[in-house]
Amino acid sequence: MKNKPEEKEYLVRFDYAIKKLLRDKKNFAILEGFIEVFLNRTCKILEILESESNQESQDDKFNRVDIKAKDYSGEIFIVEVQTTRYTYYLERILYGVSKAITEQMKIGGEYGDIKQVYSISLVYYDLGKGDDYFYECKSDFYGVHTHNILKLNRREQLSVEEIANGDKRNFKYVEKQASDIFPKYYLIRINAFREIIATAMDEWMQFLKNNSIKKDTQVPGLKEAKEQLKYEKMSESEKLGYKRHLESVVNEQEAMSTSKEEGINLGIQKGIEIGKEEGLLEGAKNEKIAIAKNLKHNLKLSNSEIANVTGLTTEEIDKL
Repeated sequence: MKNKPEEKEYLVRFDYAIKKLLRDKKNFAILEGFIEVFLNRTCKILEILESESNQESQDDKFNRVDIKAKDYSGEIFIVEVQTTRYTYYLERILYGVSKAITEQMKIGGEYGDIKQVYSISLVYYDLGKGDDYFYECKSDFYGVHTHNILKLNRREQLSVEEIANGDKRNFKYVEKQASDIFPKYYLIRINAFREIIATAMDEWMQFLKNNSIKKDTQVPGLKEAKEQLKYEKMSESEKLGYKRHLESVVNEQEAMSTSKEEGINLGIQKGIEIGKEEGLLEGAKNEKIAIAKNLKHNLKLSNSEIANVTGLTTEEIDKL
């Protein structure tokens, strides 16, 4: 007799967590761990700033969610999730970063007050062509002929107190690069991850793609996510909002997919040909099956969750 498979612990998807749960101070450690693993830098978040998609209305755009955080050094991190194709996506993240830069300038402020901005995009569609799942874009000045990086000397200012006390020390000069000042952009292509777990980043990718975390994980952010993003910890109203989020994501994705088009077209065509309601019903059923396949094989949801979203029975879903 075969042992019954262990029930998978159901965790809230990262895109929804960004939209709702990670804005809570008690969950900052999840986002801090994510930044530490992917950017290889320690980040202690001070506060969550207003971002363009901070909406609470019924017109929320579920295919795009983002969070904008500021750490104790004043640097800004924009983490954005895009679940469906967007024609001018690179232009949009450029606009978001530019806005985050200009918003730092106060009237009468100094350009030296501008802090670096990091843009991290999690893309759930096939953006571009490449053989990696993680890409970095940073700016430096290179010699046209020598190809060497131009290193900039910046004077390190004395504090107001030191100057007031008559400090006559020589100013120090710190060697800088443009990449230490200009924004940095990171693209994480979720679909390109091949699910080979060898590093802390791979464990994060496994969570982002398949919504699963190793039981004994010690990866920064994932330890906290495994506890704080449990579906069972949500209230009934939160579960309802999460279900609506999943439905909206699926509808956005399926609107772009061939399987949904075939299901709709089949129903319409049969309705035209035989003039019966059965044709439309069959098309609707095919559409539900296509959505269920996507939820099961791509989003890795449980049969009960798929049943809640599509209305199919768990027996029907089991056969897909």
